[in-house]
Amino acid sequence: MSSTATSAPSGAPITVPGIAGSKVRRGAEPLVMVTAYDAPGARIASEAGVDLILVGDSVAMVVLGYDDTLQVTVDDIAHHTAAVARAKPRPLIVADLPWMSYHVSAEDTVRNAAQLIRAGAEAVKLEGGRKRLPMVEALVDAEIPVMGHLGLTPQSVHAMGGFKVQAKSSDAAMALVADAKALAHAGCFAIVLEGVPSEVASLVTAAVDVPIIGIGAGPDVDGQVLVYHDVLGIEDRIAPKFVRRYADLKAASVAAIAAYAGDVRARAFPGPSESYHLSAEVAETLGLYGRPA
Repeated sequence: MSSTATSAPSGAPITVPGIAGSKVRRGAEPLVMVTAYDAPGARIASEAGVDLILVGDSVAMVVLGYDDTLQVTVDDIAHHTAAVARAKPRPLIVADLPWMSYHVSAEDTVRNAAQLIRAGAEAVKLEGGRKRLPMVEALVDAEIPVMGHLGLTPQSVHAMGGFKVQAKSSDAAMALVADAKALAHAGCFAIVLEGVPSEVASLVTAAVDVPIIGIGAGPDVDGQVLVYHDVLGIEDRIAPKFVRRYADLKAASVAAIAAYAGDVRARAFPGPSESYHLSAEVAETLGLYGRPA
């Protein structure tokens, strides 16, 4: 049997060790990760057969209406993580550590991560390379599984000068490989790689023994992650190059709500089958028969 997260018996929860062993070069199927921020989304992702659910700080932009991820807090992520966990999904639940929750001290990092684990996460994700090693090591020492995140790191949007493709020079590519090796050595069980050239992603994937999960990193990685609202076409204001939409639920939803509004205004909803009724005896006692509607 190949070492894949999906080789577990049907219905068995997917675990950190199962994910950590999922390298395509060793015969594993590519991992599938999507974001989800509530119980319905978690149930849909689970029933669709994904391997990991990321309660991402992208909730700030796609659900809470912010312009970037920097406004979301640990309490926000914990709130959404708990909603996902209540659905009891089969995929592994990974919660994002938001901006400034792991940037000051290792002690604060562990404390904030513990809040997300208590909310229902089974692992946490943080952004950054070698500078984050003390935080990764402290989390691993506290037996909290850690997923890394390299390349385009949205929490560093201001330092990067915007949402730009990273590691386009040879020096930057080699630095990215070194960061991935350092994170894996420190104990990260998987690494998200965002917004880098496909060739660089291939180098990184070959350099480490933990799975590399790409987003805007081409096909030669160990898995892919996309935002739930992008996959389903719920979010249509932004269209990154790396997004493929598999549905157009916003348009379908607008049409459905418009049809509902039309029926209400035309008094076509609710109809008799959608209304509750008294028995004929009670209605007669109340003198309701014969009254105009």
